[in-house]
Amino acid sequence: MSNISSATFADSKPHYQILNGLRGIAALIVIGYHIFEAFATSPADQQFNHGYLAVDFFFILSGFVIGYAYDDRWKSMETRNFITRRLIRLQPMVITGAVLGAITFFMQGSEKWDGTPVAPLLVMFALLLHIFLIPAVPGTGAEVRGNGEMYPLNGPSWSLFFEYIGNLLYAFFLRRLSTRALATLVALAGVGLASFAIGNLSGFGHLGVGWTLADYNLLGGFLRLLFAFSAGLLLSRVFKPVHITGAFWKCSLVIVVLLSMPYIGNGNSPWINGIYDAVCTIAIFPMLVYLGASGKITGKFTVGMCKFLGDISYPLYMVHYPFMYLFYSFVWKKELTFAQTWPFAFILLFGNILVAYLCLKMIDEPARKYLTKRFLQIKKDGH
Repeated sequence: MSNISSATFADSKPHYQILNGLRGIAALIVIGYHIFEAFATSPADQQFNHGYLAVDFFFILSGFVIGYAYDDRWKSMETRNFITRRLIRLQPMVITGAVLGAITFFMQGSEKWDGTPVAPLLVMFALLLHIFLIPAVPGTGAEVRGNGEMYPLNGPSWSLFFEYIGNLLYAFFLRRLSTRALATLVALAGVGLASFAIGNLSGFGHLGVGWTLADYNLLGGFLRLLFAFSAGLLLSRVFKPVHITGAFWKCSLVIVVLLSMPYIGNGNSPWINGIYDAVCTIAIFPMLVYLGASGKITGKFTVGMCKFLGDISYPLYMVHYPFMYLFYSFVWKKELTFAQTWPFAFILLFGNILVAYLCLKMIDEPARKYLTKRFLQIKKDGH
């Protein structure tokens, strides 16, 4: 574990350094995955694939960390206090990402992907819905980009919609379950998630679902959240550290390999890729969280890297996609290949890291500090 990171309140428990670092590694892979989306016609021909599974990893981490941080506080903490804490932690970057999305949408020409102009009033309406995490229904005026996204100004906000659902489930239901009942729920949710992936409800035998209200996406997103968040919570209850050396580097390597794998198969047998996704999510990711929480780091370089990656991971995830929209528009309109655009992709990657760091220091941390002082009364003794 570690010293307090930038993501915590004054009475927060020490963080798991390695888990912070692994969250940052996964966020970086998401950037790479989204860059290569520009050059794919479908999941089946995307070479740098499976970055969407980072969301499942994030959900497991969230369940584990929330269980660790709050399970023993409910005798003295009200539900309202917990919800306020989560809003303060998450909402500033939700709003920041939405505003950046509106700005880049106007920069892109304020039009749908098919070239249909979008009235500024509709963009503002979409922004208002986005700020309150109200999803846009496909085909309605608020769905301004025209590709069915729940949050067309900043696509990745869909996972925050489900993260909030997970937080509410925890506050009102999951925390009250016995460990045995929670384990049963995890097992049932795991069966449901595996069935969704292997049964090809996504259309491509994968778990890259939840980002739209169309088809089975809402069901898929809820299954992803229910299994992963509950599994992380269960891990926090049964956790007993095991001995492992080099946990950060070993777990990071596994995450990079798993999340960058090409699509498994050629699309004719999507159940094969479904098995891959199910195994990663249900078996491997919980093991990585367990090992990451067990590991210890002492080297200054690794400590600093984990803190930096952990601090920027959430801002990076929440602010990178508006710039991806601009990149997609540039690539698709000129029909460019990756070989022709790799310098731009390189700039996009490191530019987003810089933007995320600036958002962290200039918006996220100051906003959370102000909101904590304004809405939370935290005593020095931590109670």
